[in-house]
Amino acid sequence: MGVDYVKLEEGGACCAAETPSTSGCCGGGGGGGGGWWWFLWWWAKLVLVVLFVGVLGVVFFKWVGPFFMDKEIIPIIIWERQTFSTVILGLIVVGSLTIFPSFLLPSTPSMWIAGMTFGYGYGFLLIIGGMAIGVSIPYFIGSLFYHRIHVWLERYPKRASIVKLAGEGSCFNQFRAVALIRISPFPYVIYNYCAVATDVKYLPYLLGTLVGIVPEVFVALYTGILIKTLANASHEGRSLSAPQIVLNAIGFSITVIVTILITLYAKRRIKELQMQEELLLQ
Repeated sequence: MGVDYVKLEEGGACCAAETPSTSGCCGGGGGGGGGWWWFLWWWAKLVLVVLFVGVLGVVFFKWVGPFFMDKEIIPIIIWERQTFSTVILGLIVVGSLTIFPSFLLPSTPSMWIAGMTFGYGYGFLLIIGGMAIGVSIPYFIGSLFYHRIHVWLERYPKRASIVKLAGEGSCFNQFRAVALIRISPFPYVIYNYCAVATDVKYLPYLLGTLVGIVPEVFVALYTGILIKTLANASHEGRSLSAPQIVLNAIGFSITVIVTILITLYAKRRIKELQMQEELLLQ
């Protein structure tokens, strides 16, 4: 019995020793082939997505856009130009971006107006200036209800775990976490009030917010400029030329894809930070 037991142990050791070798040969070859096919499939899906978005863009620019412009956008733009001067529009943009976050209202339409009226340069500066004030007001209001917000976060531990990442570590870690949260799909206006309950410092919160909203700002500015281009073409009774349609469709596709990739990267980095935190707590 003792001899048989020793043989079984030796056989088990032999099998354990042979297993990595087998996986390195057969499994490794299969894994390499699987990785190669996965790589090709990933690029094939990306190409299909680009083509699909491009076709949608062409359809929008050729048929949907002009119809929508004639019925909705052009009357609003004409009324806006006849009613307000450029300076007043700038004040309206900054004022709305300052006030809307406090009332949990979306600020994207104001960013579109900034793109239509001021373009990338001045539009970006106006948006950043307005948003700096707009996200600061909820932060300081939230500090007055610190304990209530903290209790509310405890009711949703999974969501709260994402928010709490911003309040841990050094100022740089807080800045990085806030920027990733802003890029991720986490509800923007809710985080404005919840941030203070995680003990994140104001300066990392503000700087992380301003950096994190940059992709959203450029997408909104691009959308506003695109709306203005389509509106002008429709109002003048002409359609966009083929090169203009192609370039706008390509720009629209690139904007959508880059936004998706940045969002996915932010989500992955947040998950990695959560896993690191859980390992430290164990």
